[in-house]
Amino acid sequence: MELIKNESEKQYEFHLDNGTIAFVEYLTETDKVYLTHTEVPKSMNGHGIGSELIRQTLQEIKKDGKKLVPLCGFVSWYVNNHDEWHSLLSDGYQM
Repeated sequence: MELIKNESEKQYEFHLDNGTIAFVEYLTETDKVYLTHTEVPKSMNGHGIGSELIRQTLQEIKKDGKKLVPLCGFVSWYVNNHDEWHSLLSDGYQM
């Protein structure tokens, strides 16, 4: 799956085979990206799409030299369970 940054909708997206979209919404500041909400179609739950979406989104944030503020529960859960992303967290959000 290829990550698409849809700047007009303020979301990172996966366009799925069945014509639906999985996405994570974001807000930005100068040096921070706030991930606010993740959504995967119910019919696609349990297939790892949400985890892959977050993994690729975090790679993009890291590549851009930004820090992460995880306001979405799923993003917080993902980062908490993947130590390799702890260094991406903004101050005050260390796990």
